Amino acid sequence: MTDALHDLHQLRPHADLSAVAALLPAGHLVKPDDNDPDSAPVLWMSDGPAPLGLWEKLHREHPDSGLWPLLLAPLSTADADFRPWGTGELQPRSAGEPDLYDPAALLRTGWEYSTTLYGDPDSADEIDPEDSAELAESIAPFTDGWPGTAPAAEQPGDPDRAARALARELLASNAQLRIGLVPAATGAEALTACGWTGPVNHEDDIAKVSAVLLDWERRYGTRLVQVGFADLELSVGAPPEGDDLALRIAAEHLAFCPDNIFQGAGTIADYAPGLVNAEQWSFWWD
Repeated sequence: MTDALHDLHQLRPHADLSAVAALLPAGHLVKPDDNDPDSAPVLWMSDGPAPLGLWEKLHREHPDSGLWPLLLAPLSTADADFRPWGTGELQPRSAGEPDLYDPAALLRTGWEYSTTLYGDPDSADEIDPEDSAELAESIAPFTDGWPGTAPAAEQPGDPDRAARALARELLASNAQLRIGLVPAATGAEALTACGWTGPVNHEDDIAKVSAVLLDWERRYGTRLVQVGFADLELSVGAPPEGDDLALRIAAEHLAFCPDNIFQGAGTIADYAPGLVNAEQWSFWWD
């Protein structure tokens, strides 16, 4: 038994993983750095950069292997420790279960939290009018409150084609990316399975993030392709084709990852046009 096959059997003990093991470069299992000697490994990671084309091959094997491939990025290009993956900064035990959460309710809560102004309770002027006006401009045309989740795409698109195309593009533009394999049914669930903590300053239960991603998988054919220290890259099989749907999805993006708008485009109105026919969604948390 090769080292790779031995490692993969620790992730999925009863599966036939010989086809996957034959594809892999040198690599190793990653355990959470939680000071528990009995912690089980949560993913396999290549020791060096991912070869071009490997993500697509592993993605094709996923229905049989049950191992979801991820392109893994470090905190920075100068990060010799390849955080968080090389250092095991992962917390699978702190996560809930994605199926326990209603994604529509999560997005509503995220919107309300991100678009509420809190004044000083000891001050007579609780809210600065300039802050209120700035917020209204940022979230227009939804100044009356959460607009609700956007309708699903009318056409399903081709999620697998979009995912493989994005993987090729990401690898071609960043030779530092490594390959990871996580035992999970989908990329959305892979985040919870490995205990990724990227959005911890915004949301400390990664299962809630997975629940929203699962909903986007169903509605827009998204697939998780790349994960960094606090950022995600998703392919989109059925992106919005019109401005109205893009605006509604932009509101969801703000609810999910407010930094995309508040530290990026600045307003939903400026952010939304970039979603029209876009086959890639990017998220980053401060």
